[in-house]
Amino acid sequence: MTGTWSLLRLVLRRDRLLMPLWIVFLALAPMGYLSSIKAAYPDAAARQHFYDLNATSATFVVRNGPLYGSSVGELLTWQCGFVPVVVGLIALLTVVRHTRTEEEAGRRELTGATAVGRHAGLVAAVLAAYGACLVHGLLVALGVAAQGVPVAGALALGLGFTLTGWVFAGVGAVAAQLTWGARGARGIGIGGLVLAFLLRAAGDSSATTGGSAGWLAWLSPIGWAHRLRPLAGERWWVLLLGVVSTGLLLAAAVGLSARRDLGAALLPARLGRPAAKASLRSPLALAWRLQRGTLLVWIVCLALVGLLMGGVAQNVADLVRDNKAVADVFARLGGGGAVMDAYLAGTMTLFGLAAAGYAVQATLKLRAEEAAGRAEPVLATAVGRLGWAAAHLVFALLGSAFVLAVTGLATGVAYGDGARLVPAALAQLPAVWVLAGLAAALIGFLPRFAAAAWGLLGAFLLLSLVGTALRWNDVVLGISPFAHLPRLPGGTFSTTPLLWLVLIAAATGAGGLAALRCRDMPVG
Repeated sequence: MTGTWSLLRLVLRRDRLLMPLWIVFLALAPMGYLSSIKAAYPDAAARQHFYDLNATSATFVVRNGPLYGSSVGELLTWQCGFVPVVVGLIALLTVVRHTRTEEEAGRRELTGATAVGRHAGLVAAVLAAYGACLVHGLLVALGVAAQGVPVAGALALGLGFTLTGWVFAGVGAVAAQLTWGARGARGIGIGGLVLAFLLRAAGDSSATTGGSAGWLAWLSPIGWAHRLRPLAGERWWVLLLGVVSTGLLLAAAVGLSARRDLGAALLPARLGRPAAKASLRSPLALAWRLQRGTLLVWIVCLALVGLLMGGVAQNVADLVRDNKAVADVFARLGGGGAVMDAYLAGTMTLFGLAAAGYAVQATLKLRAEEAAGRAEPVLATAVGRLGWAAAHLVFALLGSAFVLAVTGLATGVAYGDGARLVPAALAQLPAVWVLAGLAAALIGFLPRFAAAAWGLLGAFLLLSLVGTALRWNDVVLGISPFAHLPRLPGGTFSTTPLLWLVLIAAATGAGGLAALRCRDMPVG
């Protein structure tokens, strides 16, 4: 364990921008939810109406978990039902990034040549993830308690998020020992997260409909966060499940790490072909090989979310029929005068932000290839920098368009109006392309800070969701490119703001490519 604290400081220094951003943003989300709930359901009758409509809705339960009652605290807990999934995802990605990615890039071997213990790097990465999750949980507790929620329930809500993150940090630590590459470790970790979500969803759906499979939710760390019942009669003993599981996963990761060589893995590597196929001998074909898995995952996940969002549309109509405050919230999110149009327009904004996440990830693949040393052998051939970079940007631009089209179609199929929802989804493209252009500009001008593109996306997400719900100043909200899009379906369509956004995306992307062509490569 020698050198653990030094490596922990190194991890915190490398994540000094990204880690505070996600902690603060995810801590602000419950506060925004609480303010919206108080504004939309100011009395017990309105909250009871919401409970009666949604407590037995299988689609709502799959998405957010069980709704235990109609109090403000119980509605808040239910509204935050997806937060544990996000915290778990960030925690496991953080651990994989500072363990298997470090080995894959060769940096772990350099630090290991100093006075550093065998397990110091693994433990430092896990401790960093644990600390971030704990700080996030405490900020959530303090934030909602300051808004009048009982302190004990607020603490249970925050600790539920924390322990979910801890468990999946352990999952990430175990996954990092199993595969030869960071991509495989991320795949195993995310697969475990998806399985946990499906177990929770299946168990809660069964319990809601009177079935006998409610016990499935107890197999899921995400289900534990719900079974803790924050602000609904807390079950503090459920926290022990998370603590024990965290300890077991960390012990398993350390034990597995001791059984393998540095840079090796416990699962056998699949041997590649001795020579590339003819279809792989171009920059675009190589980019397709590297990007196709990510693209498929985003398409499948967002299509499933689209089916859910389209399926609950009728419940939303029933919900807002007699609640003007809720109708006003949806109207602020977008759309025309019709409540359903406003709901669907707000949903399209969410999908646009999600597609921007794919565009950022696809663009940052350029930086990942450069930092890992894989770009140099490619550029040593007849491939030029602009051709190499443009091949990846094709997937950031056209791939995001395909993601939005499929998501809009899935939502339309579930709702029964695909003819309007596919164009409404594609209307988000100019703002998505702005994020891709900004990411390309960071890679070109400030490659060491390329990951700040995620911070920009987080800021725009905060403005589009929390800022809109809390009615922040229009000038502040206008910083986000998503604030200038037409609110479809139902809103007024104008091509002028879309053209400006496309020009901004083109200018930032072209500037990034020009800077990439002129600067040194690689930049560590």
